[in-house]
Amino acid sequence: MADSASDRNARARLGAFARRSREVLGLAALVGLVTGLAVVGIEHVVDAALDEIATWPLWAAAAIPAVGLVAAHVILRLTRIDRETTDAYIRTYHDDTKVLPVRPFPWKLLAAGVTLGSGGAVGLEAPSLYTGATIGSVATVRLRRLLTGNHAKVLMVAGAAAGVAAIFKAPATGAVFAIEVPYRDDLGRRLLLPALVGAVSGYLALVLIDGTARLFPVTGSPAFDLRDLGGAIAIGVAAGGVARAFAWLLLRAKDMADHGRPWLLVAAGGAVLAACAVASDAVTGRPLTLGPGYEAMQWARGPHVAVAAVAALLVLRCVATTATIGGGGVGGLFIPLVVAGDLLGRTMGGAIGAIDTPLFSVVGIAAVLGAGYRVPLAAIMFVAETTGQPGFVVPGILAAVVAELMMGATSVTRYQRGGSDRAG
Repeated sequence: MADSASDRNARARLGAFARRSREVLGLAALVGLVTGLAVVGIEHVVDAALDEIATWPLWAAAAIPAVGLVAAHVILRLTRIDRETTDAYIRTYHDDTKVLPVRPFPWKLLAAGVTLGSGGAVGLEAPSLYTGATIGSVATVRLRRLLTGNHAKVLMVAGAAAGVAAIFKAPATGAVFAIEVPYRDDLGRRLLLPALVGAVSGYLALVLIDGTARLFPVTGSPAFDLRDLGGAIAIGVAAGGVARAFAWLLLRAKDMADHGRPWLLVAAGGAVLAACAVASDAVTGRPLTLGPGYEAMQWARGPHVAVAAVAALLVLRCVATTATIGGGGVGGLFIPLVVAGDLLGRTMGGAIGAIDTPLFSVVGIAAVLGAGYRVPLAAIMFVAETTGQPGFVVPGILAAVVAELMMGATSVTRYQRGGSDRAG
């Protein structure tokens, strides 16, 4: 009879857990939906500002990022909050006692908006991820009775996944990135299902408004041979070096922004951004160091673009992103890594007379993104989803693995943990 009672209690506990899990997944879907709608608004505002700047004369477009850095610094200084977005998510992920607070959210979002909307060389994914993670954290506080034990972080993770999924129209990428980025060499496996639900909901919310067009449409056949696979390995080696150097620069820039003389750094950052814009215009005919970098990738795909010009733009884009972060700007590093990978791939493809082949660009993206953020799975998923060419996955995996091996313990964020550091 004792065993029978024990079995009944076990079944009751299992049933309660299953019901609670269904409730949590439903909440994850709701958080994802709200996040997706919020990301639509963020993206449209920033895109409208960048479209307006694109009509300005060069001197004005080159000067406006400095204004954005000043505005971001004033906002953060007056409100006495830090500039962390993705880093804040990673730190909170590893702290079982905390969720993201609400008070800093509107100010960080405003600081990110003025940084990005004025042409700062960073990405929209960080404020998008931070928006979703904060929405999930608010829901966690309000519904704490449903979110105990293993469920304590699920809505924050679901929101983060939704933010990334929405901004890139890539639900699987959002889910994998949200659970992979907290670790250098592992991922939060138990959170995969709610992350997927949140990511899909965020994606659906955005595409219902903006459509399903791929972020980086790639034409042509993805066929490759053994020579291309060898090229993928070579790109992986180069990408590991580029990602490691870029990560070192970005970490130094973050340290300066946190501990240096603020106004001196703002002035220096603005001056460097202006110089990069002028130099880019001289090399490419356009100030392609302004903004996240999508226009730089489109320009580099031109059939008659000089390899040296692509290589120069790669350097200028990395310098511009470093200056934006060092000058106190708020934004993401995901897209700057993607742009660096694309330009690296174009450069190496051009060096062997294959600049019109998309394979090298796609492989470069997977390698630099995967190594820089230590998210090889998310990088491969990103390539497959945003290009619509899953045939590039195999060479992308080879390049990402090689680049990952070259990174050591380096990353663009200091807050990741190794798999051996897992709390559970």
